[in-house]
Amino acid sequence: MEHIEIRKVTAANTATLAKLARTTFFETFASSNSEADMQQYLDEHFNEKSVGSEINNPDSHFYIAWENDSPVGYLKLNTGNAQTELKSPETIEIERIYVLQTYHGKKVGQLLYEKAIAVAKELNKPRIWLGVWEENPRAIRFYEKNGFVVFDKHPFVLGNEHQIDLMMHKTVQ
Repeated sequence: MEHIEIRKVTAANTATLAKLARTTFFETFASSNSEADMQQYLDEHFNEKSVGSEINNPDSHFYIAWENDSPVGYLKLNTGNAQTELKSPETIEIERIYVLQTYHGKKVGQLLYEKAIAVAKELNKPRIWLGVWEENPRAIRFYEKNGFVVFDKHPFVLGNEHQIDLMMHKTVQ
């Protein structure tokens, strides 16, 4: 693996981010969900218009992990009203950390996670939280390894499928 660089997303990266988001979400969840539900979710959430709107939200912060000129993963953080649940001024949400399947196990997710912690510190957010699908043991282990604990659950709708996310949090040191 070459050097991985984490860069803040700008509007110029909209198409790249939309494609990366579609690919990584599909790779992560397609085998556990129906084709119709996956297609509906991808079409609604990872088109250029939706992604562009998210990028333009001042309370959302995106970063792409690049290996040379290739995007290999990304991070989405939310503060304030962009948070999907808590919306506390004291918290920051990791809404998404996704990495291309060919980069799993190569520490790209860890680098993105470390960027999330750095941003939380820069923004003086003492607590960081996230939601992770209860049927995603790999991601749950990753967050537990990084000190997160479950504090609640919330619903997540993928197409017509109603799923449950574990809500996890930790104090930012």
